[in-house]
Amino acid sequence: MTASPDQPGTPLPVLAESALMAAFVIALAASLGALFIGEIMGQMPCTLCWYQRIAMFPLVPILAIALWRADLTGAIYAAPLALAGFLLAAWHSGLYAGMLPQRIVPCSADGPSCIDNAQIILGLPIPYLSLGAFAAIISCFCIAWRTRS
Repeated sequence: MTASPDQPGTPLPVLAESALMAAFVIALAASLGALFIGEIMGQMPCTLCWYQRIAMFPLVPILAIALWRADLTGAIYAAPLALAGFLLAAWHSGLYAGMLPQRIVPCSADGPSCIDNAQIILGLPIPYLSLGAFAAIISCFCIAWRTRS
């Protein structure tokens, strides 16, 4: 009886392992970036940024364990978090771009806000960076799942 690629410990195809590693690196970079912005730069996140952090931070240990065990099913456990984070980031980006009504903006005038220029990193606002990170992670999952056989 041969082991299936979905069983822990079975070597993953190179492309699937690379995609899973890329998702892990993206999640790690996004998590460390969020911690740097909040703890080192002292910029307080808004409510939607907090929710996106809640979706991003657990991806790091989940994907690390999946890589360590050569277990592609780890991406299945991570996918709902990545999808929830993507949807939150898409909504946040829509608010930032002004595509959604102002009455549902979670940022207040007296609290943290993603509107000021201090929230622009590498020339992009934080909501767009978050959206890109979650989209890239989901893309990596799709590549890994398609190449697992």
